[in-house]
This record gives sequence, C-alpha cells and structure tokens, in this order.
Amino acid sequence: MTGKEFIKQYNEGRRDFSGANLTGADLTRANLSGANLFGAYLDKANLYGANLLYANLTEANLFGANLDKVDLYGADLSGAYLFKANLSGAILYGANLAGANLTEANLFKANLHKANLAGANLTGAKGLDLS
Repeated sequence: MTGKEFIKQYNEGRRDFSGANLTGADLTRANLSGANLFGAYLDKANLYGANLLYANLTEANLFGANLDKVDLYGADLSGAYLFKANLSGAILYGANLAGANLTEANLFKANLHKANLAGANLTGAKGLDLS
C-alpha cells in the first residue's frame, strides 16, 4: 500500500491497518491519531512530523524509519522493532516501549517522560536522556 492510499483510507474512517505493508511509504506530517498498526511493516517509512497519538504500533517493524518530530504521545510501541530508527525530537510522553528494540536508534531530544522502557533494548542508542 502506498502512503497516499493509506492516508486516503484513514481519512475515510478506516483505523485498523494491522499487518499493513507500508515499507518506504511517505507519511510526512500525516494525522494518524488512534490508528491500529499492530504488526505493520513501516521499515524505512518517512513519518516526519506525523501525529500518532495513542496509535497502536505493537510489534510493528520500523527499521530505519524516519520518526523525526513525530508525536507518539500515549502510543503503544511494545515489542516494536526500531533498529536504527530516527526518533530525534519525537514526543514519546507516556508511550509504551516495553520490549521494543531501539538498537542504534537516534533519540536526540526525544521526550521520553513517563515512557515505559521495561525490557527495551537500547544498545547503541544515541542521545538518550531519561531525565
């Protein structure tokens, strides 16, 4: 599915995109609040500045995805694969990242306040600030 098709379906009211293949999709600044992307493939997708408030990204594949300045407030990313993902400036306030793989992820200026990082793999993560 292309980014345009995905956004069109979302705007038409669809919210369940479980297992969708959005590899490399351009979702720049898209409003995807509350979307169900359980197990979706978003590797190398561009989500710059997107709104994913309370989205379900459980077990989603976000390898190398651009999540720069994405709003993931209250989102569920438990078990998500975020290897080498760019989360610089992302809002992860209250997000569930339990068991997520954040190996070599860029977390520079990411807001991780009240985020659940239990069991998350942060090996080689850059810019991590848990204050």
